[in-house]
Amino acid sequence: MTQERGGRSGGSALMNWGPSILFGVVLPFVTYGMLTDHGVSKVSALLLISLWPVVETLISLAVRRRVDEFGVMMLALMLLGALSALAYNSTELVFVKDSAITGLLGLVYLGSLALPRPLMFYLGRRFATDGTPEGLARWNGLWQYPGFRRTQYVMTAVWGVAFLLEAVVRVVLTYVLPTGAMVVVNNALPAVVVALLVAWTIRTGKRRRAEAAARAASAVEGAVRAPA
Repeated sequence: MTQERGGRSGGSALMNWGPSILFGVVLPFVTYGMLTDHGVSKVSALLLISLWPVVETLISLAVRRRVDEFGVMMLALMLLGALSALAYNSTELVFVKDSAITGLLGLVYLGSLALPRPLMFYLGRRFATDGTPEGLARWNGLWQYPGFRRTQYVMTAVWGVAFLLEAVVRVVLTYVLPTGAMVVVNNALPAVVVALLVAWTIRTGKRRRAEAAARAASAVEGAVRAPA
């Protein structure tokens, strides 16, 4: 039973991360080498390989047969980045442009801490509910609990700081690593950071729910014993 569950989990992980690794790391790296070997300039090659994640997004939209808000947002960001990169004349600036987008995203997360509800609350509602009115109402109702509110603020802060640190690291590596190696780092590092953040977020959410359930059970037990 355990092996069967592990096999299903491994297959699910492969289905989730396989396309991202293929279109975000393997194909860009291979294509970059092929293009530069055939005389294409480094800047032009970098702009061309940035189309692979766009292809992945379009395929995902076609397979799911529905519009995913976050997929469309990432597609728009990639297209905007590719268009802005046309003005650059160095490979370093192309990579810095990508890092700047990540850093800006980190600032958006941190800036949302000043709002009535931080960004992670809305992302959690998007991914942790089934999208039905009942599910959304249940999630919105959790905001009344101090522990839930604190968790959303902490998660938002962690994601924002992580994106800022990732952006700084990529900028530094841009001027240290050769272009070929940076192609891999520039595509793999964001995926690794997001995977770690998602794993930490899921684990933290489960721990907070377990703590809340334990407190509720303790309160019920105390109420039952009180008359005695």
